[in-house]
Amino acid sequence: MPLEQLIGLLQQNKYIYSIIVLVAFFLLSEFVVILFEKFILRLTKKTKTEVDDLIIRKINKPLSWILLFIGIRIAVLPLGIKESILNPVQHFLSSLIVVVVTYIAIAVIDIIIDNWGKKIAQKTESKLDDQILPVFHKFSRIFISIIGLLFVLPIWGIQIGPLLTSLGIAGVAVAFALQSSLANIFGGVSIILDKSIKVGDKIKLDNETMGSVMDIGLRSTKIQTWDGEFVTIPNGKLADSRILNFTQPANVRVAIDFGVEYGSEPAKVRKVVMGVIERLPDVIKEPAPKVLMTEMSDFALKFRALFWVKSFEVKFDTKALAIEDIYNALNKAGIGIPFPTRTVYVADKDKKLKP
Repeated sequence: MPLEQLIGLLQQNKYIYSIIVLVAFFLLSEFVVILFEKFILRLTKKTKTEVDDLIIRKINKPLSWILLFIGIRIAVLPLGIKESILNPVQHFLSSLIVVVVTYIAIAVIDIIIDNWGKKIAQKTESKLDDQILPVFHKFSRIFISIIGLLFVLPIWGIQIGPLLTSLGIAGVAVAFALQSSLANIFGGVSIILDKSIKVGDKIKLDNETMGSVMDIGLRSTKIQTWDGEFVTIPNGKLADSRILNFTQPANVRVAIDFGVEYGSEPAKVRKVVMGVIERLPDVIKEPAPKVLMTEMSDFALKFRALFWVKSFEVKFDTKALAIEDIYNALNKAGIGIPFPTRTVYVADKDKKLKP
């Protein structure tokens, strides 16, 4: 039998035609599953990232469902079902397709967010990533679900124009109500992305707020001051603040100002103090330490010793040790350390001044 006659015969028998269409799309959906599992996954496994593998595994079955729903939608058309019944069935199948597409979009975004969060977590000790990832997941799911709903409603003849207007007004109201919280959340995100501070850093915000960063949360950051007090600062305010981070530089400079008596030889003073600095532990050779004469003041020759240490943690102990050793070395070398002096003249009341 010629192919044209066979097709014509099948079209005359609507039930056989519908069954063939349904079986064809079912086989096509199964072929897609096999194609993804046997071939495409092999190709994605050769890449450096696991994101494509996870996405293929996640969307494999849903794609086959979409093909199956499309097949059912086409298969019921030749059956001559009344429009009062056919239309709801078609709307339902179209809605299912939109739902599956929405599910695929949510799954792909979740995988991307998890992969991004894993990379961020490896670079920071903050717990912020553990708190912010669920927020991103929820926000993306809600947003994509709303987009999917906006595609489903027109299928059932519902106008989305007034709905979009209402959602816009409601969104503005919610944004104003949550303005402070959203500012803190996005402030926390900017802090962790900019890497301006991390847990354990020693920072200074102002003259009253200095200490160690104990935790970077979703809404606020906790700082323990040098006196052991805990200060909680909203992330929105912290993101807009001028932050002096003592920890992040690889090396930290130490400066010691001191004075010696007039008559002392500057070259000898520099030699004695440099000998002290070179013997100190934790002092690095580059940048090289320096001893500079800075001023001839009223009662002393002023000097400044400059050197670099390995980290902020050893700065204060090294500075205290350097001051003590410099004092002892100057005394041992016979170089006097002056103190402020004043000459007071006392007038004799009985003595008359001659014109």
